[in-house]
Amino acid sequence: MVHSFRSYFLITCGGLIQGIGMALFLFPHSIPSGGAGGLAVLLNYWINIPLSFALWLVNFSMLVAAIYWLGNASAIGTMYGITITSLSVHLFSFDWYRPYNNVWVDLVIGSIILGIGVGLLLRQGVSNGGMGVIALIIAKVKEIAPGKPLFLLNGSIFIVTGSIIAWPIVVQALISQWLSTKMVDIVFRLKSIFIIEQPLLGFRKKKNNRLKK
Repeated sequence: MVHSFRSYFLITCGGLIQGIGMALFLFPHSIPSGGAGGLAVLLNYWINIPLSFALWLVNFSMLVAAIYWLGNASAIGTMYGITITSLSVHLFSFDWYRPYNNVWVDLVIGSIILGIGVGLLLRQGVSNGGMGVIALIIAKVKEIAPGKPLFLLNGSIFIVTGSIIAWPIVVQALISQWLSTKMVDIVFRLKSIFIIEQPLLGFRKKKNNRLKK
């Protein structure tokens, strides 16, 4: 019970942090945070759907299709994280006065914050949604590594987003992905910060038996 509470607390923190990075820094410049973020930006651009709801809709639709492969615990945890992220995007989608308004400064700050949030989610064994869910399904069916389908899915969405809105977005999105991924790696290395040794969804870490000898 305590373990589940702590896991959901960290999922909540991860979703909130991820949403702040999107709403305050990336989305104001139409920079997609990933494949799902790119689709959300396109839906907002085409039919004026609020970004928070568009992000939730895209992520939720993908996750429903993947419940069979992810399992119930993973699906519930991921849906909760996605919902928290979407609520965070909604709450922080306001004009925030800053003495600067530089797209590259916002890109760096937003990507770092985004990576911290995603890292917290992945440490608990839940997906942050998006194309990662679909990539995992493709990898399972085709029996290949998920990296290539994930790159192709996100890359295709970035290209479509750039061709419709602005080409610089493609470059900015790729830089954002690189920075946020680096932050994910850093969060994974900071093991001492986290109380939980086992993620919510049953992934267990192997103990080093040599230390006991």
